Amino acid sequence: MAASPRVGVLALQGDVREHARVLTGLGAEVVLVRRPDELAGIDGLVLPGGESSVIDKLARAFGMREPLRDAIAGGMPVYGTCAGMILLADRITDGIAGQESFGGLDATVRRNAFGSQVESFETDLEVGALGAPPVHAVFIRAPLVESVGPAVDVLARLADGRIVAVEQGALLATSFHPEVSGETRFHERFLARVRAAG
Repeated sequence: MAASPRVGVLALQGDVREHARVLTGLGAEVVLVRRPDELAGIDGLVLPGGESSVIDKLARAFGMREPLRDAIAGGMPVYGTCAGMILLADRITDGIAGQESFGGLDATVRRNAFGSQVESFETDLEVGALGAPPVHAVFIRAPLVESVGPAVDVLARLADGRIVAVEQGALLATSFHPEVSGETRFHERFLARVRAAG
């Protein structure tokens, strides 16, 4: 376990391969999770970027929604990027009709806060918890954290103060996509949580 944690990537939709590649490169054994029984054999889970409303619908169709909620509530370490951040949030604004999250993160997250695909951008972020150098962050139809509860630690903000990375206990979430920019420190931080929990 300590040497090679088994980490799931929710593989219903989104940038599953990119996360699997980063995690494998960091020494994790990666399991693609599509069914409830596959949750039982993993030590942590990544919720990838993609389309949060589609992942929500597919999770219900595959019977995954309640098992995922139970795993998160039970303390499983989870890292959500972009759509994954939305899925972790207890509260969503600008979701489509009927959209729900898995919850666990005491935060309000605004879906597609920056607009459409053409409003995608890149920037460098100072992340004190990760040290130097700055994180090169890629935002693709990204969400924003509008508010957080007292148990949530803010890890990164844009220059204008808007929140784009948070953690709460075993949960980590970023508005951006480290898995596409070659940035591994968030995945390393997540794996440290997985090892500590195991």
